[in-house]
Amino acid sequence: MSFFKKIFSSEKKETLDKGLEKTKTSFLGKLSKAVAGKSKVDDDVLDNLEEVLVSSDVGVNTTLKVIERIEARVSKDKYLGTDELNTILREEIAGLLSETNSGEETEYTIPDLPKREDGSKTPYVLMVVGVNGVGKTTTIGKLAYQFKKQGLKVVLGAADTFRAAAIDQLQVWADRVDVPMVRQDMGSDPASVAFDALESGVNQDADVIIIDTAGRLHNKVNLMNELTKVKRVMKKVVVDAPHDVLLVLDGSTGQNAFEQAKQFTAATEVTSLAVTKLDGTAKGGVVIGISDQFQIPVKYIGVGEGLEDLQVFNKYEFVDSFFK
Repeated sequence: MSFFKKIFSSEKKETLDKGLEKTKTSFLGKLSKAVAGKSKVDDDVLDNLEEVLVSSDVGVNTTLKVIERIEARVSKDKYLGTDELNTILREEIAGLLSETNSGEETEYTIPDLPKREDGSKTPYVLMVVGVNGVGKTTTIGKLAYQFKKQGLKVVLGAADTFRAAAIDQLQVWADRVDVPMVRQDMGSDPASVAFDALESGVNQDADVIIIDTAGRLHNKVNLMNELTKVKRVMKKVVVDAPHDVLLVLDGSTGQNAFEQAKQFTAATEVTSLAVTKLDGTAKGGVVIGISDQFQIPVKYIGVGEGLEDLQVFNKYEFVDSFFK
């Protein structure tokens, strides 16, 4: 179908296919069993399909939406063969992702921001949130690499000051990618680090400033207050900062990723998602469910450990790999 025409380079698509291999094999295997011996989509097939989607971590609410849409098509067309089910699923899932503006991009880009009052350019400020262990620091490092590869000047801010390891890990990435990083001692005020990072970025004429934040969920009130303060202080330097609040989720945790998304969206305004570690799991359906359930666009997905393996999420390529 032209709807699913190839957009990525063959190398990038190959990486995506490989990264989603476990999810695809698991999903298509279950789907084959769901329609075995059936020539048309009937109530039994739909019941089985519902079970397949839920067990693939698409999530109950999103699964019900997909089933309802397929039921509507069965009702309209009167007869729907099971051999058409794969194509219909592709279309409906891509349609769901379209509703959250997920997967419209193919390359790393930043918005064209209006100039500051003094006529200097406005840096694109990205604040990254997520619990420890989801691949937050790695995601920041890979983002810095990709933005720098586009010819953009990047500055990192180590505002997760509650763990010395977090600061050191980010420094390793800053050194590896060869971008400047602003840091203070462990225990410093995170908002102070963010303020310094933005000032430094503005002074260096940076295009992109990425701020790491602490990933503690045990006390949501403290987290909310801290993130609110960080955002408020950043606005003193760049009026409309942050331009994006990116929540990093570990795709391999399946339903636990839903719970983390629920907690973080309650604590702060999350504007985009990055779903990591999809290459080591059969739970890739979580990308579809989280985007739909929280109505937040998925911007990046992690499909491997290499620098190039954090990909800009494109719904057509994702769905194509999912059902290939």
